[in-house]
This record gives sequence, C-alpha cells and structure tokens, in this order.
Amino acid sequence: MPRPTLLSPEKGGARDRLLEAAMTLIRRNGFSATSVDTLCAEAEVTKGAFFHHFASKEALGVAAVEHWTAMTGAFFEAAPYHAAADPLDRVLAYVAFRRSLIAGEIEAFTCVAGTMAQEMHATSPEIRAATGQSILGHAATLEADIAAAMAERGMEPPDWTAASLARHTQGVIQGGFILAKAGADPALAVEAMDHLDRYIRLLFTTPSHEGDTT
Repeated sequence: MPRPTLLSPEKGGARDRLLEAAMTLIRRNGFSATSVDTLCAEAEVTKGAFFHHFASKEALGVAAVEHWTAMTGAFFEAAPYHAAADPLDRVLAYVAFRRSLIAGEIEAFTCVAGTMAQEMHATSPEIRAATGQSILGHAATLEADIAAAMAERGMEPPDWTAASLARHTQGVIQGGFILAKAGADPALAVEAMDHLDRYIRLLFTTPSHEGDTT
C-alpha cells in the first residue's frame, strides 16, 4: 500500500496533518497505542486544534479510515494492472502489483483499514463500519474483471462467485500482513501473495500462464 508522507505545517491545515500523522502512527503502533497527544506531536498541532476538528479519538479513527480509502482508491484506480487486454491477466496483474508494494519496513506496506478492523471491530461500530466499507469496497473493484474472465472461459462454478473470489483476495492480502507482523518478516506477506497467484491460476486452469513468474 502507498505510504503517505507527513505534511509539513506550512503545506497543509491542522486536519490534513492529523490525518497524515494517523496514517503513519496507526500502521507503526496500532490505533489503541496511538494517543491524541502522540498524534498532535507527530502532526505538530495543538490539542485544541485536534478537538476543533475531531470530537474524539474515535471520530479521528473514522476519518482516518475514510482518508485512507480515498487515497488508496485513487492510487489503485491509476495503477498499471488495468491495462491488460485479458480480464484474467488484469486480475493476475493486480496480484503482482500488490506483491510489488511489499517492500521496506512492515509499517510501510500494511493497511490502515485492516489494522483498525483487527483492533476495533468489537469496540467501535463506527470504525468497524468504515473499515468494512474500505476493505470490501476495494474487493468489489475486482469483481468485474473476475466475472469477465469467468464468462470468457464459460465458467459457471456452483460453489464460488466473482464476488467471493474478490473477497478472498483481500483475505489473503490482509492475512499476509498479519503473518508479516507476527513473524517480523515481510517475506511472509510475499509468500502469501505468491500462493494467491497460484490459486487463481489453478481456478482458471490457464496453461498459458504456467511458466510465468510474478
């Protein structure tokens, strides 16, 4: 996932700087461990400015997920994997693109929405709803290509759909991030992506792709 850069004080208002700070700190430390004071220090704003823009830390959390969703939505919409002519190639290129983003420190490629969903799903319905819209909404962007790939190959499987496979991609991606965190090893996320690539190829039984590497 793209890593936002903290805005300097002269380049954005307090609200923007707080949201950018949240992107960094949530991925680094988690939402629960990120205090209002820490956010203000990272954003170089006063506590008064924080509460001028956000009624509570939870409100900041919802806004942070929405900010993340808008930012990453634009990022993926402009990504090169959409260029392939064959819809299955677009799906595989999406997986390869996600794999290519796994680089550097774990906090640099993990997901704000996924991190917050794991932490807050039982304690904040508002944050849970925002993270669900973010992750499941992103999954939905893959459905058309998966459905087109199925149609081109005359596939009518009785036990899965384009929507369920799209959701599965996000389950593997988010699971890979969890494994990377648990093992302190980004290679575990790469491994998960490689298995996802193999799984999709097997589902579509595409011999022409068997020799590819991603």
